[in-house]
Amino acid sequence: MSLLKSLRPNNSLPGLLLAGLAFTFAAAATASTPVALPDPKVDLPRAAAGQEQVAVFAGGCFWGVEAVFEHVKGVKRVVSGYAGGKAGSANYSAVSDGNSGHAESVKVSFDPALISYGQLLKVYFSVAHDPTQLNRQGPDEGTQYRSEIFYGNEDQKRVAIAYIAQLQTAKSFPAPIVTVVAPLRGFYAAEAYHQDFARLHPNHPYIVYHDLPKVANLKRQFPALYTGN
Repeated sequence: MSLLKSLRPNNSLPGLLLAGLAFTFAAAATASTPVALPDPKVDLPRAAAGQEQVAVFAGGCFWGVEAVFEHVKGVKRVVSGYAGGKAGSANYSAVSDGNSGHAESVKVSFDPALISYGQLLKVYFSVAHDPTQLNRQGPDEGTQYRSEIFYGNEDQKRVAIAYIAQLQTAKSFPAPIVTVVAPLRGFYAAEAYHQDFARLHPNHPYIVYHDLPKVANLKRQFPALYTGN
């Protein structure tokens, strides 16, 4: 866990230390520039309105990934939580140790009449996180911050694997994609104080210097998908 992430909303730091951290994390955020990616060649067809579907993604701290998908048109709800491990270790303390098997994840409930699973993947790979970082993301290190797609059915698995192969072949990133595609065995909602964290605490140092740039990148790169809600 990074120092900035460990700060609760009411915590404060001495001015010089906070300024130094601000510079460091602003530089990191600037370095994580979005990547312009092609549309998936393999995708699922749009479904009838009202047939809500679910996608589960892990890509570093769930605060930022949640913040990105909360601003995507067609997304109905986003829940921060844990996936990949067992129910007994699905709590922040155990997951933060890095030995629970869980990854910080988000469950995205979406309307497939408005946005496809493949388009969600495009957002995930281009602005929600860096899929070339192994067992880390930005300032956070550990297997709990890994890049992983948890598929709910064979169709999602097929689209995810095909898109990763498409991006690898096109050399869309300067380094290999390390994202794992695995079946969803269970999703466990995180503690209440993690939910909607970026929206509720927009001035938290970690959010300001690491996550708000992701939302700004979404707005800039996907204007047709961005919603300010």
